[in-house]
Amino acid sequence: MGNLEAFFSRCQEACEEILRMQNPLVVHHYDCDGIASGSIAAWWLEQNGKQYRMVSVRKLDELFLSSIAGEPNLVFVDLGSGTPMVEELKSSIVIIDHHQPAFKSCLQANPHLFGFDGGHEISASGCAHFVFNSRADLGVVGAVGDIQYPLKSLNRIMLDKAVSSKQVAVSTDLRLFGRNSRPLIQFLSFSDDPYLPGLTGNEEACAKLLSELSISLKEGEKWRAYSDLSLEEKRRLVSALAEIVSQRISPEAASSLTGEVYSLLQQPQNTELSDASEFATLLNACGRNSQPQLGVDVCLSRQGAFESARLLLAEHRRRLREGIEFALKNVQDFGKFFLIDGRGAIPDSIIGVVSGMIFPGGKSKPVLGLSLEETGAIKLSARGTRKLVEEGLNLGKIMAEASSSVGGVGGGHNIAAGATIPADKLDAFVQEFARRL
Repeated sequence: MGNLEAFFSRCQEACEEILRMQNPLVVHHYDCDGIASGSIAAWWLEQNGKQYRMVSVRKLDELFLSSIAGEPNLVFVDLGSGTPMVEELKSSIVIIDHHQPAFKSCLQANPHLFGFDGGHEISASGCAHFVFNSRADLGVVGAVGDIQYPLKSLNRIMLDKAVSSKQVAVSTDLRLFGRNSRPLIQFLSFSDDPYLPGLTGNEEACAKLLSELSISLKEGEKWRAYSDLSLEEKRRLVSALAEIVSQRISPEAASSLTGEVYSLLQQPQNTELSDASEFATLLNACGRNSQPQLGVDVCLSRQGAFESARLLLAEHRRRLREGIEFALKNVQDFGKFFLIDGRGAIPDSIIGVVSGMIFPGGKSKPVLGLSLEETGAIKLSARGTRKLVEEGLNLGKIMAEASSSVGGVGGGHNIAAGATIPADKLDAFVQEFARRL
């Protein structure tokens, strides 16, 4: 356990420094956790009547940092700690981040500096919650979106606050997307996390399974959702899905079908916004389809934002299903790790998500996924498991060192990390990645 008192003290110090800033530029990451944590900062600034500007980025590279070099006040959210070039900016800087820090200057509200692991104990959204003491519900969404499941340690403290303030309710249930918002057939056929072999993308097979389980699709004229089922119907469906996933993918994947689910009580009910996991997927859809500001607008309940985001979500989930289907058919065993070569097949914006969703060999070793960026560079995403991390795996360190050795950049968490390398350096990178593993 880290030093709670010192961490909370640093969070308060960061909040006080931001309160003193005039018209700060808030720079946040483009994924779910980055959008949620940036939104917590924006909500607090608006509540306190402060002017601010906001920009979302995929990474802090030299080109972007040079473009903001003249900014007097900067707040980095869900990025910054792993980029030493930030030190060179002649600005008043506050960093709210949970990635492994590459330097210790600047005012950083970062759990790693206080003995906590930002890979699984708290996300950037949680850090932002503790800095601004607000929007625990968005903190939960960001943590779920960053695959910090189940919520524990600092995340659990935040969750308990959200429950006591009646922002969130916790229960144990099936964790598929659309428990409240989708008719049963679409609930199963659209599932991509986890992927349901033989069911995902096959409405006819889903209807047949439900019929065999004596689960009716309608109640009167209303299409039933999973949340409408009786306890006995839920039990039959969960058992059937667990058997399918266990046989076709792995027992580990089957065990992840059920667990804690987090209902957001102050959001519109029976929509994607009423479930933390579905809300998180919606934000990822915005960020990974080049509309992170739309995700912020959803978080801040701005008019029309949710309806627009829903359209993006449908396209995002279609791409995910296609990416997972490709990965399951083309995953290669490289001895020390599994490789998914998604160049030309999986967009670089979702290669990390896909790599984290498949369970080759029960995920007994890390998964390395690769795709192409628009520039022609290779985007790499590595994913591990909690068990591998407990045995000593640190993908953030490995990706940083292996990419640096071939002229690229990388880093991240011990359980999940990424890198970008020149297109002609893949073989050298793979050899170095394997050696460091």
